Amino acid sequence: MNEIKPAVLMLLLFSVLCGGIYPAVVTGIAHLLFPKQAEGSFLLAQNGKPIGSFMIGQPFSDPKYFWPRPSATGGSVYNPLASGGSNAGPTNADYLATVGERVKVLRNGGATGPIPAELAQASASGLDPHLSPAAVQFQVPRVAKARGMAEPQLAAMVAAHTEDRQLGFLGEPRVNVLVLNVELDRLQP
Repeated sequence: MNEIKPAVLMLLLFSVLCGGIYPAVVTGIAHLLFPKQAEGSFLLAQNGKPIGSFMIGQPFSDPKYFWPRPSATGGSVYNPLASGGSNAGPTNADYLATVGERVKVLRNGGATGPIPAELAQASASGLDPHLSPAAVQFQVPRVAKARGMAEPQLAAMVAAHTEDRQLGFLGEPRVNVLVLNVELDRLQP
C-alpha cells in the first residue's frame, strides 16, 4: 500500500497537469499570439461563413477552377483525420493505375505537354493546399477557356497569388489553390 498510494497520487497530479493545465495554457497563449491559426486558419466568405482552411486542401473538379494536388486520404478526400500517404511505390500496379487515371482526367480536361508530377501524385499528407506556380500555370488554358477569360489576365492573377519562400530561403514558391479559386469566384461568380 505504501507504493500504490504515491503512484496513484502522481498519476492524478500528472493527469491534471499534463491533461488539463498545460493544454489550457498553451491554447491560451496560441489564441493570444496567433488567433487566426489557433482557430483553424479559416478563409471566410463575405457572409462570415467558413469556406475552408488555408492549411488543408479542398476538392475542386469543375473545369472553371484550378485543381489542387490529389488527396491520398482514406474515406473522403482531404480528410484531416485520415492524413497520410498511400505508401505505394512507383512499381505498385494500383499506384500506377491511380496515377494513370489522374493523368487521363487531366488530358480529358485539355492538358497537353508534360504534366507536372504534383497534379498526378498525392502529397505525403494527402492534405497539401499548395501547388507550385508551374503546376498552376499549367492549368491556366483550361480555366481561362471554362471561364471565358483571357489567359494573360489569369496568368497575372496566378502570379499575384504566388507566395514567396518563407523567410526568403525556406521551401519553394507556392500558390494556395483555395485562395486563388475563391478570388476567381469573387471576380467572376
